[in-house]
Amino acid sequence: MRALRRLIWPLPALLAVIAAAPASAVAAASGDATPAAIDATPPDNGLHYPLTRRQDLVEDHFGVKVTDPYRWLENDVRTDPAVRDWVGRENDLTRRYIDDLPGRDALKTRMQALFAHGRFTVPRKAGTRYFYGYNKGLQNQTPLYVREGLAGEQRLLLDPNRWARDGASALAEWTPSPDGRFLAYGVQDAGSDWRTLRVLDVDSGKILDDKVEWAKFSQTAWDGRGEGFFYSRYAAPVAGEAYQSTNSDQQLYYHRIGTPQAQDQLIYATPDRPGLSHTAQVTSDGRWLIVSSFAGMDPRRELHVAALDGGPVKLRTLVKGLANDWRLIGSRGSTLYFVTDRKAAHMRLVTLDALRAGRSEKPLVAERADTLAGGSLVGNRFILAYMTEAETVAELVELDGRKVGDVPLPGMGTAAGFGGRDGDPETFFSFSGFVTPASIYRFDTATQQTQLFAQPDLPFNPADYGVEQVSYPSKDGTLIPMTILRKKILADHAQAVPTILYGYGGFNIALTPGYSATRMAWLEQGGAYAIANLRGGGEFGKAWHDAGRGANKQNVFDDFIAAAEYLKAQGYTPKDGLAIEGRSNGGLLVGAVVNQRPDLFAAALPAVGVMDMLRFDRFTAGRYWVDDYGSPDNARDFPLLYGYSPYHNILSGKDYPAILVTTADTDDRVVPAHSFKYAAALQAASIGDKPHLLRVENRAGHGAGKPIDKLIEEYADSYAFAAHFTGLDIQRKPD
Repeated sequence: MRALRRLIWPLPALLAVIAAAPASAVAAASGDATPAAIDATPPDNGLHYPLTRRQDLVEDHFGVKVTDPYRWLENDVRTDPAVRDWVGRENDLTRRYIDDLPGRDALKTRMQALFAHGRFTVPRKAGTRYFYGYNKGLQNQTPLYVREGLAGEQRLLLDPNRWARDGASALAEWTPSPDGRFLAYGVQDAGSDWRTLRVLDVDSGKILDDKVEWAKFSQTAWDGRGEGFFYSRYAAPVAGEAYQSTNSDQQLYYHRIGTPQAQDQLIYATPDRPGLSHTAQVTSDGRWLIVSSFAGMDPRRELHVAALDGGPVKLRTLVKGLANDWRLIGSRGSTLYFVTDRKAAHMRLVTLDALRAGRSEKPLVAERADTLAGGSLVGNRFILAYMTEAETVAELVELDGRKVGDVPLPGMGTAAGFGGRDGDPETFFSFSGFVTPASIYRFDTATQQTQLFAQPDLPFNPADYGVEQVSYPSKDGTLIPMTILRKKILADHAQAVPTILYGYGGFNIALTPGYSATRMAWLEQGGAYAIANLRGGGEFGKAWHDAGRGANKQNVFDDFIAAAEYLKAQGYTPKDGLAIEGRSNGGLLVGAVVNQRPDLFAAALPAVGVMDMLRFDRFTAGRYWVDDYGSPDNARDFPLLYGYSPYHNILSGKDYPAILVTTADTDDRVVPAHSFKYAAALQAASIGDKPHLLRVENRAGHGAGKPIDKLIEEYADSYAFAAHFTGLDIQRKPD
């Protein structure tokens, strides 16, 4: 298999969401049922789990009686004293246990050292100004800077580290106006998906009075004159329900600088179709507004267009119906350039005419065997990315569709960025590998020259580590790619070492090469780390995604189990030396495979996982996940979901691995109730003597915006836990 190389463009905010939405409530007892019983049986390992109340609650799902004894743990931890008390006792137990683990403090110290280097984000150009983030190393949040000209002196614009004592208020999405005069930015508090939008005057550095509330899964798109911006929002939630209530009926607004939000103009809404979401894009010349509407995680979009000529915004249908993917990558006059899967399973590049209502696409770059993953118009040329097997190459293409050549990349790894404007050949991208942090490069599409913009100092030698790529057969014979990271000296001696296996397998998301300081701390200690590219992900196009979702979801679990078996059979890890890790949809993966094959694993680290597959769609953005999982309210989907739901399939009488369940009290993507109920069920079951613990972070959310210190604490805990049960000896000074 060829070495992995990736090129990524920023995705719409909503597509980064892996969560689900409200489906039906089956005929059942109320969630407010009175707790009836108490679990109080301590495990034989000396741990005394908190007493957890049980509800006598049984629901009928299509003739199947399903118990849900811990429904009361769905209540918000911030408002329900009983849940808050239970979480506090769980955290106290976990803290006492982990603090006694050998090597925990050594891991934390080393992770701090590995984070302690300067890090830049990809610059964005607006007018003559360059905007970018720069973190000196251990700053909890990354400040934003600006330069006047590429060689100008950098000036601090925003320092989110001053916004909250605990560092948990983050600078989220930000977008400069086309001339660079203003900056619209989102404030993210406690890791929530909700955003408060503010505006900064770049000349003076003053934050204006403008304040936009309840934006979520939104892009900020400035009009061509820099007088205001378009954004997406929901209605204000009922008091006390901001972190749990379902997200429905998203609306698109326009905010004019210097006016209160109450005067914002409603641009587009579909109250008759409340399941639709809407995002806005404005072409780089400021001439056209494109509104993209979609119903879930699948990229099936309806498009509207309006001329931004200073008059009222009048939207016209450009593409009707939710049938295909349409991704705007540039414009020239009234010609709009889209990557689409219409009549092209592997995607193609077409044009649409903004002046013509209804579909009017004309082919520009035809479909080919390799999947067209994305693109952008920079200067007078396109940068297009094609994915083939596990490798992605970037190509330069003329406006008439003729290929110029390949974009020169620094090596094998992941390139991300490549934003730009029509007529300006300058773009920037980051490039990172599994054992190399991101460097930032400047690229000129006219001269095809690449220049280094910023490069981090490394506290280790990447040459000491090997990146091995293998393929292994899954249960049905399908070959699954996997990357194995470890010290070269271990590979040279074919030494079996404690290993963490990571997977995701869903939502068309590809696991791409990228650096992790926390993972590096594990590798430095002599452990191995394996990353399996499971079906359900986006590594090999639509067919690969379809093979791991809905009725095919078991393929994902089979792929992960086969990866574990391969690592043991081929001598990468000893018999009792394998831990598994996954986050979000990957947390679901870990919970499901532990139930199916508890004998394979020494430890499991399910983080912010989707653990209750019968109620995932009732909270926040959960309804979007129905595209991948199916609906619990569908008679066809129910038995599949019930059959692998981690919460419902814990097998008493089996010896389970050590499990550390992690979540956060302010996670409004995958609400913490999933982890609460799952952990309670684990602790109530007769599944052996190893610990099954719950760790709940305060004010940390699903992951985005998490302060560096909280991130280090979480991974020091998790990897010390994994090391203890896989036999990895943590040294204060790694070899």
